[in-house]
Amino acid sequence: MTPQPPTPPAARPLYQAVWRWHFYAGLLVLPFMVLLAVTGALYLFREEIDAIVHRDLMRVAPVSAESALPPSALRDAALQAVPGTATKYVSPAAPDHSAELDIRAADGTLTAVYLDPATGAVLGSLPYRGTLSWTVRNLHSLKIAGPWGRALIEITGGMCILLVATGVFLWWPRGQGGGVVSVRGTPGRRVFWRDLHAVLGLGAGGFILFLAITGMPWSGIWGAKVNELANGQNFGYPAGLRVQVPMSDTALDAVSPATWSLGQARVPLSGPASGADIGIDRAAEILHARGMAAGYTLALPATPEGVYTGSVYPDDLSAQRVIHLDRYSGTALLDMSYADYGPLGRALEWGINVHMGQQYGLTNRLVMLAACLAIVGLAVTAAVMWWKRRPAGRLGIPPCRADGRALAGLFAILLAGGAIFPLTGAVLVALMLLDRLFVAGRPAATAA
Repeated sequence: MTPQPPTPPAARPLYQAVWRWHFYAGLLVLPFMVLLAVTGALYLFREEIDAIVHRDLMRVAPVSAESALPPSALRDAALQAVPGTATKYVSPAAPDHSAELDIRAADGTLTAVYLDPATGAVLGSLPYRGTLSWTVRNLHSLKIAGPWGRALIEITGGMCILLVATGVFLWWPRGQGGGVVSVRGTPGRRVFWRDLHAVLGLGAGGFILFLAITGMPWSGIWGAKVNELANGQNFGYPAGLRVQVPMSDTALDAVSPATWSLGQARVPLSGPASGADIGIDRAAEILHARGMAAGYTLALPATPEGVYTGSVYPDDLSAQRVIHLDRYSGTALLDMSYADYGPLGRALEWGINVHMGQQYGLTNRLVMLAACLAIVGLAVTAAVMWWKRRPAGRLGIPPCRADGRALAGLFAILLAGGAIFPLTGAVLVALMLLDRLFVAGRPAATAA
C-alpha cells in the first residue's frame, strides 16, 4: 500500500475550528483594538504632548516654593477671571509648572483656570479636563460609546485574550520550515503576510495579553466585581483599612482624582463645627507637612459637613496618597497610601501603572509603545492576508468541518471564558449560535 501523506494542519478539524474563532474574534474587535492602540500610544506621552499643545497655559518661568503665592491668592485671582465657586486647587508639579484652579459656574459648568504661581497672573482657561491628553484618554476608555463603553472594554479585553491564545495555537510549529521565527516569500504573496502576522504576534503576544488583563479593571461587570474583592469595606476602602469616622454618600472620584482602587471610596464627613473653617492655605500647609508630593489636587468642601481632600498619584506608586482633613480642626480623618491597599489592590494598581507607562520611566513607555505599534501591525497584516485569501464578493470565513471532539473542546473554552469574563462569554456564545445556524454546514468559503 502506498503510504498516505500527513494531513496538513489547516485541514485538521481542531485547527480549522481554532482558525475560524481566531477569525471571528479579530473581525469583531480589531477596529477597537486599533483605536485603543493608537490612543494608548499617544497617552503614554501625555505630559510631553500637553507641554507642547498647551505650553502657554502649563509652563511658566521657574519659581521656588517659598516665593509662590498662597493658594488663596491664586483662588481669588481665578475667581476674578471666571466667576463661580472654586472646587479644586492643583498645585504645581514642578517649579516651571503652572497652578490650576477648577471653577464651577452657576449653571454647573466646570472650567480649569491656569495661573502663574509667582504672580497670580491668569494664563488662560479650558473646559474642565479639556486638554488634548484628556480627549485622548476619553477616546481610549471608549467613553465615546456612552454607557456601553465599559462593556466594550470588557468584550475587547476578553477577545484580545482569545486572540492571543488561539494565535499561539495556530503559530505552534508543526513541522513547517518557515513562519515560526522567520518570514517567507515576498510582499506580493499571502504567505509573507501570514508569516509576518505570526512572527509579530509571537513577539508581542505576551505584552498584548498584559495590556488586555491590566485594562480589565475599567470594564463593566468584571471590573466592578474585582473591585468588590479588592475593597472589602462597605465604604469602598481597601480590605483591612480601619474606617472609624462618619462617611458621606459621595464617592471619592466625584470630588477628586482617584485610583481604580479608591474610585468608589466614600468621602468622610467633618465633625460638628467647632470654630472657623481652616481655609485652603492651612489645608495646603497640613498636606505639605504630612509629606504630600507636589502636583497634588486639593478638593475644597462643598457643604458644611464636607472635608478638604488632598490626593496625588505620581508615577511612583509608593508616593500615591489620599488625605481627608476635617474642615474645622484640620485633623486627618483618613490618610491612605499604596501600602494600605490589600494584596489584590496593590497588584492591580501596579498593573495599571505599568499599563499607563508610569512605573518604570521612559523604558516602560517605550515597551508599551512597541506593544501598541505591534497591535496596529497585526491588524494591518491580518487585513492584507484576509484580502488575499477571500473569494471575490464573499466574507471568506475559514472552513470548519463538523467534529464532535473539536466542537466540545471549543464549547468548554467558551464556558471557561464566560465564567471569567461574563460579557465576553455571552458574545462568544451568541457568535457560536449564529455560526451554527447560518454558517456551519455550508460549502467552505475558501480553501485552507
